[in-house]
Amino acid sequence: MTDTSNTRPADSEAQAPRQSRLHRLMRYLPLIAPVLLWAVPCWVLLHTGQHWPLPVTLVGTVLFALGLVGMPLAMMRGHGRRQQDRAAIVGDTLLGTSWVLFTWSILLGVLLRPALTVAGVGESQDQARIVTWAVLGITAVLLAWGYAEARRVPRVRRLDVHLPRLGAGLDGTRVVLITDTHYGPLDRTRWSARVCETVNTLEADLVCHTGDIADGTAERRRAQAVPLGTVRASRARVYVTGNHEYYSEAQGWVDLMGELGWEPLRNRHLLLERGGDTLVVAGVDDVTAESSGLAGHRAHLAGALNGADPDLPVLLLAHQPKFIDRAAADGIDLQLSGHTHGGQIWPFHHLVRIDQPALAGLSHHGARTLLYTSRGTGFWGPPFRVFAPSEITLLVLRSPHLPTSP
Repeated sequence: MTDTSNTRPADSEAQAPRQSRLHRLMRYLPLIAPVLLWAVPCWVLLHTGQHWPLPVTLVGTVLFALGLVGMPLAMMRGHGRRQQDRAAIVGDTLLGTSWVLFTWSILLGVLLRPALTVAGVGESQDQARIVTWAVLGITAVLLAWGYAEARRVPRVRRLDVHLPRLGAGLDGTRVVLITDTHYGPLDRTRWSARVCETVNTLEADLVCHTGDIADGTAERRRAQAVPLGTVRASRARVYVTGNHEYYSEAQGWVDLMGELGWEPLRNRHLLLERGGDTLVVAGVDDVTAESSGLAGHRAHLAGALNGADPDLPVLLLAHQPKFIDRAAADGIDLQLSGHTHGGQIWPFHHLVRIDQPALAGLSHHGARTLLYTSRGTGFWGPPFRVFAPSEITLLVLRSPHLPTSP
């Protein structure tokens, strides 16, 4: 690897009012969401004709009320100024639990109860109680399974990526992508080491980390991140910042990754040369970097490609898929991103799609640009993954050109 370097289009007038309304709604979401997440399941499970004994109704209502009050308080203590890890674990777990309860209370309350009525199963009270037990049972199963999914070492997802401009000498180049490790309140030092061991079995030419290393400063999460220093690649290990770095002293993470032997691609590029052909490997800061106030931090694609031969294929690291608009406008060949977690807990992916152009996998944009969006290697917040499995990705780059005979 050789180091060679140190508008988004405006939204249409029709989109602007819709986005403005969405942004106004998002401002009130932190106030509205906890009430809905706890009040809806409370109503569906306890107060829609079940006629539970009074002690059951009272105890259940009190538990939901405690969740409504306790979850925001725990999250504020855990993720606010105090940064108390135990409080964060409690708040995050309650958030994931309430989301699953809310989802299945609505789904089964709307679908199962009418189905029971049509099928002639029981009286109204029996149907209401069946819905309650079904919601509680499904929630328990999904939370147990989702916790195991979140805590396991991700499976490797392998795919070939065909790049029309890739030279024959680079055919078969192995690129491993990890992202969104989100080292945090739950100590995952051992998990981190096992992830790195898995990466090392893939015989990568290039290993990429596209940001959101951790929740917390580099000093605080150092022990969990240190195993990244054991990752092996025949050419280079490269890293770009994610939005969560800018919540916790981003420069500290840039410095630590450099100390661990990774190349932070902060609006610059490297050249990967093999078999007489060259690939430009570029990276940009996260799109939230400029608003962080850190001097010199911003997403600057022109700076990342400064000095690169425009005829060479480009692999770009950008944390958020939404950067693809700028990448496609500039003719980038392949962008690697994370950020979405694949939705993490179904059906949250519907909300992710409001903000991002892709949820997971390979997608086409513009005339020649490909985007690969990883579902992420770790998890954020709630220690659950439901119908959104984590991944370590092996991308094998393929060229349409046949190698020349010696």
